[in-house]
Amino acid sequence: MKMSQPLLSKSSPNHQYEAIPDNSQHEEHHFESPEIIRDIVLGLSDGLTVPFALAAGLSSLGDSRVVIIGGCAELISGSISMGCGGYLAAKSDLDHYDTERRREEWEVKNCLNAEIQEIVDILSPYGLDEATVSPIIEKLKSNPEKFVDFMMKFELNLERPDPSRSLKSAFTIGMSYFIGGLVPLIPYFFMDDTTYALLVSSIITIFCLVIFGFVKAVYTSPNNAVSSAIQTAFVGALAAAAAYSGVRLVEVWKK
Repeated sequence: MKMSQPLLSKSSPNHQYEAIPDNSQHEEHHFESPEIIRDIVLGLSDGLTVPFALAAGLSSLGDSRVVIIGGCAELISGSISMGCGGYLAAKSDLDHYDTERRREEWEVKNCLNAEIQEIVDILSPYGLDEATVSPIIEKLKSNPEKFVDFMMKFELNLERPDPSRSLKSAFTIGMSYFIGGLVPLIPYFFMDDTTYALLVSSIITIFCLVIFGFVKAVYTSPNNAVSSAIQTAFVGALAAAAAYSGVRLVEVWKK
């Protein structure tokens, strides 16, 4: 009796492969909902950076009320703008998919032989010759809708976006921007001295940028978590310094 080979599995500490019994259940853990994480990252990164830079720039005027009013105005308009941008981007993805699908449906109906050859071309790099692919092609020919699904996924690398994603994306990006942008403004609500408020705002915001950069990398690129945290904080600090210096230069030039 021929014994089957045990499956191989990665052990977590050193990523070494270890044998697991054939009768054991193999579970794969993959990162899900990347679109939502992408929207949160987009909203928070801009929210922590842009209002922080604006607050830093307005702090040079020495009036915390100006910082609060200007910051809140930017926060509200920025959240709406970012949300609208997310909505339009997600809507464009859906429209693009529907357009490509209609084109593919026409090609399957009117250029079937060319589409069949495309399937052969798609699968041949994986060692599947025409004879091996023939049963798959016959099965797909019996179901034109599945034929189009196959071509959309494997030829165009497109999957239909969630129709409700437009609103979800708008809300997620807009709220993430608002929450992130509120952080650097908080000290100005409690402090009249803009220099001291800017110092506290800088410490809080840079700390949040470090945490944000680290957490973002944990989900997207775990091996670069530390460098991502440093890079995110550096970009935010650089933007704030540029804004502060720019306003100071304008103020000096006006005098």
